[in-house]
Amino acid sequence: MFLGILLHAIGGFAAGSFYIPIAKIKNWNWESGWLINGLVAWIFTPWLMAYLTVPDLASLWGNLSGVLLFWPFFFGILWGIGGLTFGLTMRYLGISLGMAVALGFSAAFGTLIPPLYEGRLWEVLSENPVLSVGILLCFLGILVAGLAGARKEKELSAKAKKEAIKEANFPLGIVVAVISGIMSACFAFGLTAGNDIADAAMEQGTNSLWQINPVLILVMGGGFVTNFIWCIGLNIKNKSFRDYTNTKPLGKNYLLASVAGVVWYHQFMFYGMGSSFLGRDLDFVGWTLHMAFIIMFSNLWGLYFQEWKGVSRKTFVTLYSGLGFIILAMVMFGLGARG
Repeated sequence: MFLGILLHAIGGFAAGSFYIPIAKIKNWNWESGWLINGLVAWIFTPWLMAYLTVPDLASLWGNLSGVLLFWPFFFGILWGIGGLTFGLTMRYLGISLGMAVALGFSAAFGTLIPPLYEGRLWEVLSENPVLSVGILLCFLGILVAGLAGARKEKELSAKAKKEAIKEANFPLGIVVAVISGIMSACFAFGLTAGNDIADAAMEQGTNSLWQINPVLILVMGGGFVTNFIWCIGLNIKNKSFRDYTNTKPLGKNYLLASVAGVVWYHQFMFYGMGSSFLGRDLDFVGWTLHMAFIIMFSNLWGLYFQEWKGVSRKTFVTLYSGLGFIILAMVMFGLGARG
């Protein structure tokens, strides 16, 4: 169980860190960097990793029905809306507050809806009170971290906020974050819909650590479709196609966007590895772990990049309290999973 939680922590670190290279892209419109990031994260890297870890990948696809392939891809399209608006959330709210709000909603929906849909939510929570306390602590930590972000919004001047977040826009960012959080939970549904695909991969000799890799191809492929349409639409609207060929620093921008994509992908590679140690009965806990670790690491990055520079001591205490609740929730998850 400890190893499963540790792998989820590594995945959360990757997810909480991927936007840093994108923020360093210069002279490109946002949609250009986001599209290159998505191409690497949702198309190239998933196929490469599946090719390296799944024996006879081509025959696996041939043995699966269209229905099995459709649902993970469909949920991926819905998740793509969440992924798209997730990028916009970072753009308007910054790393720490944006992730706290968006992932708070994603954790709530992605954690509780699967067992609710299966009709076993009350059974799971009532039979494992330690696990239930862990979930409550996690949500409390998310709420407190979001409260710290709201306090920061009130305390900083418009100039100070712009220095930390160039396109700061709190009202618009909150709306986008709510949409992002709700739609991002569809990733968890896509993974659940792909359980039979993961089983088929293991029957072909795939190590259980990598069972999720063929499912990621479908879910992320659906997400890429949504983001591709939106970004190309913005390229047309903003006449920003020149970003890909003429706008300097060209090579550096491609590199930064590609690094972001590789880092982003690894959040779910480690998510899948961590889930293999937790087991499918605790998949919903894995999603909560994933969201909580992302919030924790993204807030630490927010501190490092001085997004919280100039706030009061009380706001800092609020932030650290939220992170403390999240860490305590990790301990409860470990104890609950063992008990």
